[in-house]
Amino acid sequence: MKKKILLTGALLALLTLPAMAGATDDAPPTIMSNAEAIKGVQTHLDYVWTLVAAALVFFMQAGFAMVETGFTRAKNAVNIMMKNLMDFGMGSLFFWAIGFGLMFGTTTTGWFGTDGFFLSDFKVGGDPWVLAFWMFQCVFAATAATIVSGAMAERTKFTSYMVYSATLCAFIYPVFGSWAWGSLFHGNGWLEGMGFIDFAGSTVVHSIGGWAALAGAIVIGPRIGKYGKNGEVKAIPGHNIPMAAAGVFILWLGWFGFNPGSTTAGNTDIAMIFVNTNLAACAGCVAGMLTSWVIFKKPDISMSLNGALAGLVGITAGCANVSPTSSILIGLIAGILVVISVIVIDRMHIDDPVGAVSVHGVCGAWGTLAAGLFNIEGMTAKIVTTQLIGIGAAFVWGFGCAFILFKTLKATVGLRVTAEEEIEGLDYGEHGSHAYADFQTK
Repeated sequence: MKKKILLTGALLALLTLPAMAGATDDAPPTIMSNAEAIKGVQTHLDYVWTLVAAALVFFMQAGFAMVETGFTRAKNAVNIMMKNLMDFGMGSLFFWAIGFGLMFGTTTTGWFGTDGFFLSDFKVGGDPWVLAFWMFQCVFAATAATIVSGAMAERTKFTSYMVYSATLCAFIYPVFGSWAWGSLFHGNGWLEGMGFIDFAGSTVVHSIGGWAALAGAIVIGPRIGKYGKNGEVKAIPGHNIPMAAAGVFILWLGWFGFNPGSTTAGNTDIAMIFVNTNLAACAGCVAGMLTSWVIFKKPDISMSLNGALAGLVGITAGCANVSPTSSILIGLIAGILVVISVIVIDRMHIDDPVGAVSVHGVCGAWGTLAAGLFNIEGMTAKIVTTQLIGIGAAFVWGFGCAFILFKTLKATVGLRVTAEEEIEGLDYGEHGSHAYADFQTK
């Protein structure tokens, strides 16, 4: 008992030492006001929420890898996993070195940033917010890059794909991003100056990636055996639909960081964004199922999965400025659009194994327009016109730059593997390994 009393007394003495020391100083002790304390807590919460959201968006790389791998053949699984891995690895380094500065650096023209390269905005002892903000924007850049992987799957040279991935994260994505989002840091884009609405990136991230995917699929051409001599479309089934489904659920989870995290603030605004994001995904999923059921006479799993992704892409632009009811309508239309778009693009003999162009390009454009049409504060001709200008600018820039890039790669180092490598599978020819070594994959 005496020992307990002595220990308690010692602890109390230690706790009172700072107060006693403060009493002997010439200046009175400073007491933090309630307002300062609340501001400090909010600042810390903003950091934590932004970085947690960044982690959720990073996890979307696993979702993309699984969706793309599941929707393609087993003999190319290693190749697709490698491309998704390097999208983040190489993409992050190039975004750190060049992309972030182009996207968020100071500008006098509104076209691209001119400083902040190599994360030079960060100074020891300075404001560390740039680190949290960079991390969140970095995972967005990697998301835009990885969209193309699925559209060009099963026939693309790995080295050429790495050049594309670096170029998109260093230049193509950041320049358009500076037009729409530059003022989120030090920039000031011409498109956002017009009032362009794209809260979390239906166009900035998804359409840019989707239009680049369209350019890549056109330049590289279809897979061997995809189209018959008379032009008939032949299905090439994926090897692991459960893996693709798991990937969609991971992406759905990651979107709760993607959209609400774009507040970069831990506040009450994230509640409605969460709800809108989820409702649009559910509506897109149901619409994709019903549309495929009507067209194919069976509820198709791949169209239902892509319907969910279409709803998520569609709500990304307007998740913070439309109502929950509107988000359901946006998701429903996206779910119908994606099925029709996949069919139309296939009939145009543009081979997109996973439907990336339809999910991200087409539904990204729809979501951006919908953000203006369903604006909770009212729709005006000016808002709709601005949204259309942004959609058009994204297509011209994203498709145009990627088309030139892929054409250049095709004419120089080569874009496509040989017919023998494609038939054998890219896993062995490009990487010298197999995803399923103990199983027959051809």
